[in-house]
Amino acid sequence: MAKNNHKESFLSPLWNANPLLVSLLGLCPALAVTKTLEASFGMGILFTLVLVCSNVLISALRKIIPEEVRTPSYIVIIATFVTLVKMLSEAFLPELYSTLGVFVSLLVVNCIVLGRAEAFASKNGVVDSLLDGIGNGIGYTIAICLIGLIREVLGTGMLTFGSTFTFIADLNGGEKVHLYLLKGPGYDASFFFLSSPAGGFLVLGIVLATIMAISNYKTNKAKVDARLAAKKAKEEQK
Repeated sequence: MAKNNHKESFLSPLWNANPLLVSLLGLCPALAVTKTLEASFGMGILFTLVLVCSNVLISALRKIIPEEVRTPSYIVIIATFVTLVKMLSEAFLPELYSTLGVFVSLLVVNCIVLGRAEAFASKNGVVDSLLDGIGNGIGYTIAICLIGLIREVLGTGMLTFGSTFTFIADLNGGEKVHLYLLKGPGYDASFFFLSSPAGGFLVLGIVLATIMAISNYKTNKAKVDARLAAKKAKEEQK
């Protein structure tokens, strides 16, 4: 039973309870930093680090923290890890820190981080809270990377690596790596509008609509299969 709970804590946020695509949480950074795939991935890494560390510590201290100061204590813990992540990213990944800007600091009040602390870490053990943090972090990272990939490819016509993680450019002799997908000699099939904030809303809406269509298809298919199975069982009984 415990293994099943561990598995559910990790796997559920990846798709069935994805914090962005299902629960629609963390929309502000999802729309603000997803102009490029590289920046989206960087945000996902920092978000996951903060979520995992805060989940684990809050779970470990859940029986010690008084009920009266529970929420302020969670915010202090989260703010501590956000500050550490901010300092580390500024020191070792300055381009990423510069790209994400204020949204790194805003992880303190990110509704997913605080929500998982309140709804899960404060009521479950350290292992489950660790897996919940990793699952939600990966699920959120996948979601914003998907949006970032669509926006960058359709908005610029190419994928660029080395703008945020400069070590990629360093490995290429200081030059950024460009993968031209909708651009080429003499043609440009990109839509610059999708790189704008309004384009972010549009892409998010398309992604959500696609996911809903897939979910509805699976639900309807399951109902049809159930009816056919019931009909076949009745015919066999006759």
